[in-house]
Amino acid sequence: MAEQRAVEMRAQDERGVAALWDRMAVDDLVTGYAAAVDDGDWDEYRALFAPEGRADYRSAGGAEGDVETMVRWLTETLGLFFPTRQHLIVDRHVETDGATATVRADYYNPMRSGSAESAAPDFECGGRYAFTARRTEAGWRLTHVVAHEKWRR
Repeated sequence: MAEQRAVEMRAQDERGVAALWDRMAVDDLVTGYAAAVDDGDWDEYRALFAPEGRADYRSAGGAEGDVETMVRWLTETLGLFFPTRQHLIVDRHVETDGATATVRADYYNPMRSGSAESAAPDFECGGRYAFTARRTEAGWRLTHVVAHEKWRR
């Protein structure tokens, strides 16, 4: 009886550790997303998404579409209007079942139309992201990103 209980507890511990690893990997995926957008690293942005991945920035006045559509839109819009930008994605709530994941996270996004040496951002916005992801052979990949802008200045 005691031996059976020990086996069950070990299995439960292993599932718990696996769930923590998944949560950390999904959290890293969201961090990678922010860095790719801020750095304009569109190859990295593409690599973060599953083949069917999509993004929706319409509530922030942007576009919606597959990854290539979004790379074109982000390149044109951010490069033209906001070459200096920084995403801060905070208050992340990650849920995963081991195969899929959802993340609800708030964001603050100051941007500057001029050089990085300028004192203050020209534009600031904030809101909440809804990310969905799935485990692939290459690791966790985004399947959908939706920005829900709540305010702008």
